[in-house]
Amino acid sequence: MAGFTFDIATLWAFIIAFAVFMYIVMDGFDLGLGMLFPFFPKTEDRNVIMNTVAPVWDGNETWLVLGGGGLMAAFPLAYAILMPALYTPIIAMLIGLVFRGVAFEFRWRTQSERNRWDIAFAGGSLVAAMAQGIALGAILQGVHVEGRHYAGGWWDWLTPFSILTGCAVVAGYGLLGATWLLMKTAGELRDHAYRLSRILLLATIIAIVAVSAATPFLQADYWRRWFEWPNIIFAAPIPIAVAAITLLLLKSLANRQDYRPFILSLVLFGITYAGLGVSMYPYIVPQSVTIWQAAAPANSLNFMIYGIAILVPTILAYTAWAYWVFRGKVHADSGYH
Repeated sequence: MAGFTFDIATLWAFIIAFAVFMYIVMDGFDLGLGMLFPFFPKTEDRNVIMNTVAPVWDGNETWLVLGGGGLMAAFPLAYAILMPALYTPIIAMLIGLVFRGVAFEFRWRTQSERNRWDIAFAGGSLVAAMAQGIALGAILQGVHVEGRHYAGGWWDWLTPFSILTGCAVVAGYGLLGATWLLMKTAGELRDHAYRLSRILLLATIIAIVAVSAATPFLQADYWRRWFEWPNIIFAAPIPIAVAAITLLLLKSLANRQDYRPFILSLVLFGITYAGLGVSMYPYIVPQSVTIWQAAAPANSLNFMIYGIAILVPTILAYTAWAYWVFRGKVHADSGYH
């Protein structure tokens, strides 16, 4: 495995990776709730579902802004290469987020057209989740770089592998959404969420296995990183941990433990995210541009670290406070709206 060097560029890589992960786990269950709407046809259930996340959903996307803005500021070369390569899925993601954001508010104001806004909410969530997964797959499979710019085509992102990763993200977000409902709801709605959680856990594990099996064949370096000696010693704990967390998730669902499945689902996402890091490090544009090649000048990175040292703890503190204030179960006769 490539030697690990810790410096200001590596620190910024961790900061951006952390911001992206926070967005994935915090807006992931939000998108998952939207995608689960068709499985809860009753208006009362949909109202409860939206009220479980209404106080916090817009704050979750703060991390997306931080991750994207941080990438542009700290690694401008990577930003300049990846953005043209991913224009289509990123635009699709933003359109999906706009539709679901508008639908989130308008469905409460226009009773006669609520079904249309529900469709927009579910469809926007699905498009955004699928686009994020496709973008991930497109980055993993590599982009065509010549010199310091993207040299590929408009449709290079669209491959069987990127579609696979898109489906994997959809399944994973659905699992986060279903297990969130276990924590926040009661009665028949929660019972249905338990059934969906089992199905989505199976779909997520199948997707993780499929993506993990396909990834080493994308690049020779991926294969060496995961299977050659002594790299396999460092990589082996990740699939073992995934198997262990899966067993714990199955047990917690069988025992109907309302809070543990969501926490374990977050841990599962964290482990798979670490696996992506193992595959990609030290590249920020796989097999083309390393962290250090893409980094802004060291004095700029050092200057920005003072701002991020204030910003990230502030966001974390506010987020923790908001979730604490709106903790507990949400019922049909109570809620944010």
